[in-house]
Amino acid sequence: MKTALKRVLAASVAAVAIGGSLAACGSGSGSGGSGDGANGTLTLWTHNAGNAAELAADQSLVDAFNASQSKVKIKVQAFPQDSYNNSVVSAAAAHKLPCLVDIDEPNVPNWAWSKYLQPLNLSADLSQNLPSTIGKWNGQTYSVGLYDVALAMFARKSDLQAPGVRVPTIEKPWTKDEFNSALASLKKLGKWDYPLDLGTAGTGEWLPYGYSPLLQSFGGDLINRTDYQTADGALNGDKAVAWAQWFRGLVTQGYIAQKSGQDSTKDFLNGKSAIVYTGSWAADQARKALGDDLVVLPVPDLGAGPKIGGGSWQWGVTTGCQNSQAAMDFLSFMLKPENVAKVASATGTIPATQAAASLMPDYAANGADSIFREFSKNYAVMRPETPAYPFIATEFGKTVQDILSGGDAKSSLDNAVKNIDDNIKSNNGYKS
Repeated sequence: MKTALKRVLAASVAAVAIGGSLAACGSGSGSGGSGDGANGTLTLWTHNAGNAAELAADQSLVDAFNASQSKVKIKVQAFPQDSYNNSVVSAAAAHKLPCLVDIDEPNVPNWAWSKYLQPLNLSADLSQNLPSTIGKWNGQTYSVGLYDVALAMFARKSDLQAPGVRVPTIEKPWTKDEFNSALASLKKLGKWDYPLDLGTAGTGEWLPYGYSPLLQSFGGDLINRTDYQTADGALNGDKAVAWAQWFRGLVTQGYIAQKSGQDSTKDFLNGKSAIVYTGSWAADQARKALGDDLVVLPVPDLGAGPKIGGGSWQWGVTTGCQNSQAAMDFLSFMLKPENVAKVASATGTIPATQAAASLMPDYAANGADSIFREFSKNYAVMRPETPAYPFIATEFGKTVQDILSGGDAKSSLDNAVKNIDDNIKSNNGYKS
């Protein structure tokens, strides 16, 4: 996976590892008291210490905001990504959170439930944002992002033409039967190690981010979203079992590797697969290598519509901030189109608003990357907006690996449901 995807996913991997400590905090332990912002200086924490391009873009917005008014100053403190979440948890326990933090979106409900974050009250019009760039819990908005990424499939036009496989479009994606037929036709050519690379060597947050949308496209889900109190019926119902059997069938039919190479995009470009499941972060690399022969495909409709994961790094205001209005003003400032475009350009990601996209040639109408914004707008499904998500992600990851290894679909899913439901009950339903 390329750098942009690593930025998107790595914090969630860390969050899964510390999920127990987050859940153990419960309500109140992460609440305010830091005093940050009381003296006119608001501290902003970011995970970008090891990412020079994004850190520089963020710093430029801070500098511009500081120069635009004289009432407050924003001060940036950057952390290595691997230690960022632990730093936030430790600061919350000590009541020393800064005013502003960046958050990987799937973690927003847990941080809100743990009283780390306060609801946002911005002057910016968030209705102009891609839905996947807004983090919510209990009907309230707790975070907003400047960008997202989008899953897709890449192929060579020439490879699809050889067996007469139709090139799918947003308006007419492959159906499940068409997708299976395409894989069978490509496999018969005997040209590749496998006709499809789904990145099955991935670990951590890639597993729910990459594969729960396929489950959702079958009509299943990670949890029942009516009240987020049980996974029963969603993760182990007939549609979920059908997904698991189909997913394992890709291995037994020789369509995918049980464990792929570590860099699926590189393997695709080196001719080891006909189709790769990847995303917007790999577009430049693939385009440079393949030119006009590259075709970006929507994910297939496996029965309940095409689905991809939504949600990336976003910004929030902590409960301990002593000048929350100034923090809110800064977030509103960040959402100006030129500022969104600056950060999205630096990160190689999808701009959160159409106004920002119009300032970026590749994302403007008919631009080379505009299709990814369409995928995000039309297909993105947020990972479950519940404080239980870190635990759910871990359980689903284990289940995916069991299924790929040949474990019984129903029993694997039933076991995951039991563990998830037990976790929710032990935390009193993660109620506020």
